[in-house]
Amino acid sequence: MSLPPAPLPFGPAPGASPAGGIGGAVIARQAIVNAQHAVIGYELFNRSMQADTHTAASDVALVFSALSHAGTEDLIGKLLIFVNCTHNSLMGGHLELINPDRVVLEIPPLDTLAPEEIEGRVQPLAALRQRGFQLAFNHTVLHRAYRPWLPLADYIKIDLALVRPEQIEAVVRHAQTHSQAELIAEKVETAAQFETVSRQGVQLFQGYWFARPSVVEARLVTPSQAATIQLVNLVRRQASTAEIEDVLKHDAGLAFNLMRLINSSGFGFAREVTSFRQAVMILGLKKLFRWAALLLTAARASGAPSSVGSTAVVRGRLMELLALQKLSAEEADNAFVVGIFSLLDTMLGMPMDKAVDLLALPRPVEDALLRQEGPYAPFLELTIACETGDDAAFTRAATALGLDSRQINGAHLQALAWADQLASSS
Repeated sequence: MSLPPAPLPFGPAPGASPAGGIGGAVIARQAIVNAQHAVIGYELFNRSMQADTHTAASDVALVFSALSHAGTEDLIGKLLIFVNCTHNSLMGGHLELINPDRVVLEIPPLDTLAPEEIEGRVQPLAALRQRGFQLAFNHTVLHRAYRPWLPLADYIKIDLALVRPEQIEAVVRHAQTHSQAELIAEKVETAAQFETVSRQGVQLFQGYWFARPSVVEARLVTPSQAATIQLVNLVRRQASTAEIEDVLKHDAGLAFNLMRLINSSGFGFAREVTSFRQAVMILGLKKLFRWAALLLTAARASGAPSSVGSTAVVRGRLMELLALQKLSAEEADNAFVVGIFSLLDTMLGMPMDKAVDLLALPRPVEDALLRQEGPYAPFLELTIACETGDDAAFTRAATALGLDSRQINGAHLQALAWADQLASSS
């Protein structure tokens, strides 16, 4: 099923991409409901493109955008998601980035009824199902040529725009007799259609009579292309966790996307990940490589980071250097997180409390970002004072932390040089 397409601080001119490199897909979702009209899942559609340009690449982009969505509403939640696929995209490594428990892959028919072609797809489809994905087919899977696929069907969708009313009973009976799949009547547009399929024993429904697709602007904070390529290269040569963490610290977009993705409900981790090092170690090099490769499709063409992203990186490094003079190494890591995410509201174009809700952050980090309180608040105040030239704030924060001008200015110069390293080497 497919549908037709349908000024911030530091920001670009009207009509350009928002500050911080926000990009992504326009995603529509349509509810799938049970007989009591309770929503059991959503089918996702990419409305950034024409329906006839649906490709393996667009399948990847849709899944990636849904998982990394930076908006205030979770596109996935705890329900099932139904994702249209091409047979090429089913072979893609992007599916390894998804928790399969709640994902239903909608498998299209082939362009041919050649038995060898149909039989040749059985093993790859069975492998996906063995990994935990559920598979949905449209009613053409009931054709005798597709008999090898029927045991793999978790759902069969009966398109009421294509099946005539007098055929419905026979189609439903055939599906119930020859498969264990749950049946979904789709394109249900009237009460009469609902009553007809319900009488035949269909328990799941999708269509305008229940809900029209709702559109969500799925936003991503896109990192620089240079940083993403560097990350890909480091992972390919199996660099150390410290080296990979260093690249993440150089680009606010990379940092945000990784933390957002790894803590999304679609990723499936039982516990929240709160540090870059932890994220890299838990994800592993294989998945990290696939994630970075996918991210290249969303990266900006320019290698230079946006002014917001650059400022955030400097803030993070400066706070880390200042904190190392007064706090433990672990606390300095948290200070870096405060600094690099201190412009998250500007990067995402939303209030800071909404932006922070998108991430799993330690309580002291949240205190600094949302309430300017806690052990990291004076470091943030001092860092912003260095950036803006606010002498009164500089003196107040420096005195509170017991730091002198020499220590602070030296750290600031180091932070600026460190942030420039990536751009100058790319």
